[in-house]
Amino acid sequence: MFLSDRVNSVRPSGVRKIFDLANKMKDPINLSIGEPHFDIPLEIKEEGIKWIRAGFNKYTPSGGIPELREKLLHYLKGKDIICDDVILTAGVTGGLLLALMVTLNPGDEVIIPDPYFVLYEYQVMLLGGKPVFIDTYPDFTLKEEALRAVITERTKIILVNSPNNPTGMVYSREELEMVARVAREKNLLVYSDDIYDRFVYDTGFEKAYTGQVYENTLTFGGFSKTWAMTGWRIGYAAGPREIIQCMVTMQQYVFSSINSFAQKAAMRALDYSTDSLIEGTGREGT
Repeated sequence: MFLSDRVNSVRPSGVRKIFDLANKMKDPINLSIGEPHFDIPLEIKEEGIKWIRAGFNKYTPSGGIPELREKLLHYLKGKDIICDDVILTAGVTGGLLLALMVTLNPGDEVIIPDPYFVLYEYQVMLLGGKPVFIDTYPDFTLKEEALRAVITERTKIILVNSPNNPTGMVYSREELEMVARVAREKNLLVYSDDIYDRFVYDTGFEKAYTGQVYENTLTFGGFSKTWAMTGWRIGYAAGPREIIQCMVTMQQYVFSSINSFAQKAAMRALDYSTDSLIEGTGREGT
C-alpha cells in the first residue's frame, strides 16, 4: 500500500458528496455550499480582465502584492481589528492551513465550537494536532464554563467562526470578549474566521470581532463571500507580525504565491459596495 496513514484517516466531505450528486440532477436548488446568490460585480470582473490583458499573469510575492497588503491593513484597522501585518492566502482555507503549520506542534490541542465547518477538524488532524470540541447545543452560544472545561496544558488555539458555518449563529460581543479574556488568562491564540462577517441581517445587531479585543488573534477573511469571488481563491490572514511573516515563509513552500490578477481585482473590490446585493435589493455600486 502506497498511501500514507495521514490520508487514510480522512473521510471525504459529506457536503461535497451531496454537491456531486446534485450535479447529476436537473435544476437542483443548491443549499450545499457557501456560494453567494449573486455573481461577481461587473466592475470587479473587468478589473481582473484588464490586468490579464496587461500581462499581469506571473508569480507575485509570496505574501501578496504590497499595495493590496497595505490597503487591507487600512481596511481592517478601519474596523478596529488589532493587527500588525497581513498575508494574502488561497482563500480562508489556505490561510488557516498556513497558520496551523506555523503555530501547531504535534499533540497541541485546538478548541472548536460544535457545530463547525468540516475542514477545521481535518486540518488540525493532518498536522498532528488534536481537535477538541465544545458542545454549543441547543442554542449554539459560547459559554465560559464549557470553554474552560476543555482547556488543558496542551491547548494552543481557540477557533471561532462568526457568523457560524453551518448554524448561521452570530456571536455577541459579550461572548467574544469572554473568549478573549480566557485566551489572555491562559496565554492562548485565537483564530477568528470572519469570512461571513458581512452577512448579518438582524436589525440593530452589533457586529463584533475577536480581533477588536485581543491582540493574539489571527483574523481570517477574504473576497469569496462579500464580493462573490469564490472561484478566484483569494483570502487573507491578519495578526501579529511574527506569525504573519512565518506564514509568508511557509507559503513559499506550500502555495508559492496567490492568483495574480485576482489580487488586482481585490484592490477594486475593497472600494466597491455590495451592500444592496447582500441585502437582496439587486443594486450594486461603489
